[in-house]
Amino acid sequence: MSEKNHDAKRTARQRLAVEREKQKASERRRRTLIVAAGVVCVLGLATVIGVVAANAGKSGGGSGPVAAPSGALGKDGLAIPVGADGAKSTLTVWEDFRCPACKAFEAAYRPTLHELTAAGRLKTEYHLVRLIDGNLGGTGSLRAANAAACAQDAGKFPAYHDVLYDNQPEETDDSFADNGKLIKLAGKVNGLDTPAFQKCVKDGVHDSWVEKSNKAFQAGHYSGTPTVLLDGKNIIEDRSMTPAKLKQTVEAANKR
Repeated sequence: MSEKNHDAKRTARQRLAVEREKQKASERRRRTLIVAAGVVCVLGLATVIGVVAANAGKSGGGSGPVAAPSGALGKDGLAIPVGADGAKSTLTVWEDFRCPACKAFEAAYRPTLHELTAAGRLKTEYHLVRLIDGNLGGTGSLRAANAAACAQDAGKFPAYHDVLYDNQPEETDDSFADNGKLIKLAGKVNGLDTPAFQKCVKDGVHDSWVEKSNKAFQAGHYSGTPTVLLDGKNIIEDRSMTPAKLKQTVEAANKR
């Protein structure tokens, strides 16, 4: 590996670590605010329930039947699979399209994941969540996840997934909440921008599915996004993990 490539990968790993620390700090601040506001929440519970009932559906949350995207796997059909079924290694990714740390992970690992997937050595199962919507407000995480699920229906999930990260707005910019923007980005994927895709996006066909996936993420007590498990082992928490080591681990598993 050239020194230039080594430096680039090291920089990407450092950026991922920085973004994860920012996310953890944001979560700690949010928890502090929740604790500080606890008495007010209890006293105002009846009012809050009334407001939530009055605004049901206006926030973009899914309240209809759960419609899993085509080909979804796993418990409750919450995983979008990419790669050969016969691959001996499985990468499980919990991600949020508004999450800058997820984009940093993409920058560092995407070429390796594409290479291993194309070779039939790795299958990736994507779980889409809306962590940033909860932390910062808005619906961009939900809308983008629904659009990605619509792309899965069209057989275009991998390409659209990459387009969303390549065009990710700033974390505080909720521009993914605009269905028009998501449909425009679909134009970057050959054959995706169809009337069926547009209707799926605008109707929020998979909103309830995204909400169910988000609840599963919360129930798993994961520390944040991205959470990336290689055959069940959290590689984000492994400080020694690099794209090269990931490739070596997967190839060793395929030789066994």
